[in-house]
Amino acid sequence: MMEKLLMLFKLGIKYLYRYRRRYGFLFIALVFCFAVVTFITSTKDGMYKNVYYTAQSHYAGDIVAVGYGKYDHLQSAEISALLEAVKLSGIDPSYTIFRTAFFNSGVIYFDGNALNLKYVIGCDWENESHLFSKMEFSAPVSSALDDNGIILSAPVAGRLGAAAGDSIILEVNTVNRQKNTGRFIVKGIFNDASIFGYYKVYVSRLSLNRLLLYNDDDCSTIGLFFENHSSAEKNRRILQETLYGKLDIGPLVHDRDSLEKGESNKVYLLTLPVFLSEVSDLLDAMNLITYFLYGMMLVIIYASAAVTYRLILHERAREMGVMRAIGFYGGDLRMVLWTEAVILGIISLAAGFLLAVILNIIASFISFSWFPSFEIFLKNGRLSPEYLPDTIFYNIIFTLIVLAAAVIIPSLRASRKKLPSLLSGEPL
Repeated sequence: MMEKLLMLFKLGIKYLYRYRRRYGFLFIALVFCFAVVTFITSTKDGMYKNVYYTAQSHYAGDIVAVGYGKYDHLQSAEISALLEAVKLSGIDPSYTIFRTAFFNSGVIYFDGNALNLKYVIGCDWENESHLFSKMEFSAPVSSALDDNGIILSAPVAGRLGAAAGDSIILEVNTVNRQKNTGRFIVKGIFNDASIFGYYKVYVSRLSLNRLLLYNDDDCSTIGLFFENHSSAEKNRRILQETLYGKLDIGPLVHDRDSLEKGESNKVYLLTLPVFLSEVSDLLDAMNLITYFLYGMMLVIIYASAAVTYRLILHERAREMGVMRAIGFYGGDLRMVLWTEAVILGIISLAAGFLLAVILNIIASFISFSWFPSFEIFLKNGRLSPEYLPDTIFYNIIFTLIVLAAAVIIPSLRASRKKLPSLLSGEPL
């Protein structure tokens, strides 16, 4: 039995090579369509990854506890309740990040220049080393970060004309609505021209707390990072249930509109899709375009396979009749025909994937600086593909299913046709 299958397999390879010119059109269609499908999905997945990482770095967590109203900054009682609930819930975050944030009213001064800041972030340098290690610095951190150091985004440094080692003045409003200033040394400049990083600086949490007249251990947010990002929503629900009765916890919200309409004087547990609800709408629209193009490519594959296979089977009718006459069964013919299709599909998919990689390399050299706020989807200002194994697997499966749907019925009809009809070359 195995010897016969091996013989039929070899025969399928032989016939595929013999009729390679006839299969040329189908090969080109398969390569092109699979390349387009892979290019679209890998680009989309890369954009998802980049926007998620950018947001994760900005908001510092997969789940972020944020206070509103009287909890505009979290003090020791709220922090202790949250940390105890995290421990009791068993969600086991990889990192727990404490940040103090001052939005919209910060001002930075250098060499007679002043610039309004959108984000002044107070962080614990050592505790966030895993985030800073992934950032691209145009001016690397010049020395150990301390409470006198500040890190600027490249747009901020460019507008001020500041460089690493310069002394700058940071102005904020205290809890009493008074102005307070501190002098810092520029320790590094990071590249981030996205909506999150354009007017942004980092200082130590202790320094910012003292400028704002908070207690030294206070914070604005507590961020929880997980190894599996997809578990964030499940873990948020678990933590929410654990916190009931321990803290003035707000209801679960799933977008910014719900958050803005929610109760004040509460602590909310937020995931990144809540922060990025507007961006998610854009990504959903991109998904619709992706699915449309995906469907179009599969239709092209089916039409090309159906037409090509019908022509090939018609041309080979007498040949199949001779094979039947010398002892081949209908099942043997089908095995040969399916072997040809499977091998052609494997070769085409491999070539299509290679073409998709080439297309992604070309796309990575295209600048999108003309597209406002598109930087959050990019890595270092360029598109970067993400070849997820699950996505590639489904692309392969769907392509092979469509190819099989176009091949199986004509091959069954041809292999079951009566011998005289095959030998006479009657249309299949």
